[in-house]
Amino acid sequence: MSVAPLSSSPAFLNTGLPLFSDLAYKVRDLSADTVRFGRKELDLALVEMPGLASLREEFGASKPLSGAKIMGSLHMTIQTAALIETLVELGADVRWVSCNIFSTQDHAAAATVVGPKGTVEAPAGVPVYAWKGETLEEYWWCTLQALIWPDGSGPNLILDDGGDATLLVHLGYELERDGLMPDPSKAGSHEESIILSLLREIRQVRGDRFWHAMAPHIRGVSEETTTGVHRLYERQQKGTLLFPAINVNDSVTKSKFDNVYGCRHSLVDAIMRATDTLISGKRALICGFGDVGKGSVDSLRGQYARVAVTEIDPICALQACMMGLDVVRLDDVVGNVDIFVTATGNRDIIKAEHMLRMKHNAIVCNIGHFDNEIDIAGLDALRATGAVEKIEIKPQVHEWRFRDTTHGPKGGGHSIIILAEGRLVNLGCATGHPSLVMSASFTNQTIAQIELHKAAESYGDNMLARPSGTAPQVVTLPKHLDEKVARLHLEKFGAELTVLSKDQADYIGVPVQGPFKAEHYRY
Repeated sequence: MSVAPLSSSPAFLNTGLPLFSDLAYKVRDLSADTVRFGRKELDLALVEMPGLASLREEFGASKPLSGAKIMGSLHMTIQTAALIETLVELGADVRWVSCNIFSTQDHAAAATVVGPKGTVEAPAGVPVYAWKGETLEEYWWCTLQALIWPDGSGPNLILDDGGDATLLVHLGYELERDGLMPDPSKAGSHEESIILSLLREIRQVRGDRFWHAMAPHIRGVSEETTTGVHRLYERQQKGTLLFPAINVNDSVTKSKFDNVYGCRHSLVDAIMRATDTLISGKRALICGFGDVGKGSVDSLRGQYARVAVTEIDPICALQACMMGLDVVRLDDVVGNVDIFVTATGNRDIIKAEHMLRMKHNAIVCNIGHFDNEIDIAGLDALRATGAVEKIEIKPQVHEWRFRDTTHGPKGGGHSIIILAEGRLVNLGCATGHPSLVMSASFTNQTIAQIELHKAAESYGDNMLARPSGTAPQVVTLPKHLDEKVARLHLEKFGAELTVLSKDQADYIGVPVQGPFKAEHYRY
């Protein structure tokens, strides 16, 4: 593990790491070979990321992010490294943490720390706190480190994926405001107890104004994914959102490209890498037929799997029917399916009781955001009683062998194969979405950060900095910027757009150069 010198601060839980450290970075491996590998892949990725390359060319000289202090919480992959270095090239001061314990590509983290002009002996890149296979305790420790600059200050912008950084700031502030000591014993889950333990230890070491000092300086956040956006809208509706937010997830060039086309590529990639199983002819069940579910269906259908879906939404269910898919209930088919994929963004989709009824060696994985779609906690509870055994096949691939079932080999207990411990399978067992897909997402993120740095207060005030100001809003990027992101990627495909005449544009009531669709248009 490559780290800078440790401070004498008390260690956080079982990590052995100082709660408040002076570590300039913490990654798994900063060897010359690892850094070279990461840098080469970064160079190759940028060729496949024309949106980011175009933004560097357009804004590199003007540095529109000069003065921005961006804390990023997003999967530390090669593609994310290209995003980070774009933000830096546009003038930002950046610190980074992964948003998933299994998604970090260690060579990407190493290359980002060293930077394009640094060396292993003298890193000159961005502080990164991430490595593949973190514990949850380490993950939340990393999040805290990325939030604190060397001078003790915090960020003025957040780039979030799933809302964990935003959650920590809001929850920390609210507990301080209410005079409540964080109590891990009242947590509803193991991870929540770790979050509360972190906040409690911060309170014990730094007093009851730590988050009060940090939060007023955060001007806004751009959020990458469905779950994080949902959290933001909930806070806006309740009046508890502290600063404005840009919903990047619902930009068309993010939601369609990342959630549909990205999953179409990366789901089968992950299943094949993890299991080497034949997908053709197998029965597969996708739980959820939103954008991620649609991409997942395409992915498995491309291998000629026999695919069905579950769905709560009648519109999505009807869409599935129109694509020739069976819409079923999990309870009715659980014993006949070979491959299960959760893609709902909800909790408790596949429970331990379902896994007890599955076929021998059924594959179970998740491509929704969090790890609670699949009831890993329920399996752990069974394991504590001896009713199931967890066997590691290789990292992020586990056999769970049930003791008391009778539909396994020779009438004995059956097994199931769980990938990435219920977390994002495409990042835990493969390398996530391809660069060209992520270029669209990350071009949106970069534009959102530029917009927030330039005019965050146009979308509302920080409620701590200006308590009597305008309430912060959650907004999406305007249509003309969505279309700009699309334009930046067309040349890569050799596409040539037809140009409207003035008469044609007037006839349908749009400008010649766009935007071409109303804000309410659904692609």
